[in-house]
Amino acid sequence: MTFAITRRQIVQTAAASMVAGGLPQLHAQEVARRFEPRPEGWRKFEITTTVQLRGERGDATIWLPVPSLDTPWQRTSDSNWSGTASTINTASDGRTGAKVLVAKYAASAADPTLVLTSVVETQNRAVDWGAKAPAADPSDLREWLQPSELIPTDGIVKKVATQVVLGARSDREKAQRIYDWVIVSTYREPKVRGCGTGDIKAMLESGNMSGKCADINALFVGLCRASGVPARDIYGIRLVPSAFGYRELGGNPASLKGAQHCRAEVYLQGTGWVAMDPADVTKVMRQETPEWIKDAGHPVVAPVRKALFGSWESNWMGYNCASDVKLPGAKQARLGFFMYPQAETAAGAKDPYDPDTFVYQITAREIRA
Repeated sequence: MTFAITRRQIVQTAAASMVAGGLPQLHAQEVARRFEPRPEGWRKFEITTTVQLRGERGDATIWLPVPSLDTPWQRTSDSNWSGTASTINTASDGRTGAKVLVAKYAASAADPTLVLTSVVETQNRAVDWGAKAPAADPSDLREWLQPSELIPTDGIVKKVATQVVLGARSDREKAQRIYDWVIVSTYREPKVRGCGTGDIKAMLESGNMSGKCADINALFVGLCRASGVPARDIYGIRLVPSAFGYRELGGNPASLKGAQHCRAEVYLQGTGWVAMDPADVTKVMRQETPEWIKDAGHPVVAPVRKALFGSWESNWMGYNCASDVKLPGAKQARLGFFMYPQAETAAGAKDPYDPDTFVYQITAREIRA
């Protein structure tokens, strides 16, 4: 299937850009929302992941993502672990530094168990468009222009990117066009398992533009890279409810089942790395209200659409920005991304998208001074 940008899509994208500066007049039954993350100091969370392979016998291995970001908006204070494993150690992805907790269990181990507890500090993030950022390492930026298995930068991805950014005069304008185009051209599909697969070539070739965060934000990243703008996904999890009252933009700290969420960043010349999350805009459109909102200028959507081009809220934690991950000692193929617990037993790999069969629980607790 050949993918082409239609006149309707161009008009929709232009309309989405026009609402960035303000909200349309509200109907009587609509309530204006506020979504304005601004740095307000650090918050501290204790995140605990518990895995138990119930009823399993034989050799087994469990892998858990360990928070490994040290940025102006997130830092890890401590990580510790316990369990019934014969060996437990950490490894790092050589390319991105993503940390992996690896626990191996002997055949004699009954109900292999692993507990990982991390203390992570986060804060709201918002770009200062007027500030001048120091120059980044060119070799690092080249890294985030490279394709991955699920995020190619040639073929149909390059073709669509060229159409979307045609005439753009700066990296920021390219990113804005891609962000708006992704929002009006994709949609959230709640029935997709987990966070999706992130196969953007398949999305564009099939014309099926539905998915979840790993699909929609990967498309944003791929189009940016294909346009010469460094970009990356950051894979993580929502920890607590949103301070702005958006139900779909928060997590239940007592049970973070299904709270995994990836975000994106782009590097803009003179500004530095900038937060992005078009996937959460589509989530608000599809799931925040009982009715599917199909207008990016709707008063429930517009504050989120505007804010998530440059900011995000501190109720989310990133694990890593790794792709094409080969888990140490795993028999399974490389992972497109790593933000879910993984395990292999004598029967094969466990399904990380089914935390009821592959029994794991993730909880969070905010530590207040």
